[in-house]
Amino acid sequence: MALIKSVRGFTPRIGEDCYLSENATVVGDVVIGDHCSIWFNAVLRGDVNSIRIGNNVNIQDGSVLHTLYQRSTIEIGNYVSVGHNVTIHGARVDDYALIGMGATLLDNAVVGEGAIVAAGALVLTGTVIPPHTLWAGVPAKFVKEVSPEQSRELNKKIADGYLMYASWYKDN
Repeated sequence: MALIKSVRGFTPRIGEDCYLSENATVVGDVVIGDHCSIWFNAVLRGDVNSIRIGNNVNIQDGSVLHTLYQRSTIEIGNYVSVGHNVTIHGARVDDYALIGMGATLLDNAVVGEGAIVAAGALVLTGTVIPPHTLWAGVPAKFVKEVSPEQSRELNKKIADGYLMYASWYKDN
């Protein structure tokens, strides 16, 4: 069973039909929507400020979500995939976005709807990534536009895949 821990009077709230791996950690002011999956060694640390996660979101293995005390929060929309070993520190990620493996999003960055942050990218503090664009590099820079249909379809397919993977674990 995942480590779910209250801190400063806040207890995480987990939506319906979610999968949390045995060694995932969810602490404090965290709200997770329905049909989400939090994978092995992921840490959602809402001890100093809030973390809000929409529906059909997957936070993959080794990812860390944290914030700045009284200065930043995390908001993640619906059908978002957060790849393996991602760090999100006080950023907003809108619906159908994809955050590639090993990427880092710093405080007050915004990833628009259907946007893709490439693996290993570093999104600096305050950067605003427009909807339906691909950004890559260190620091992350605009690469190209992605059609809304293409990004929505791709990112929904990945999120739906993680719902299926989660069902394999919930059945055991």
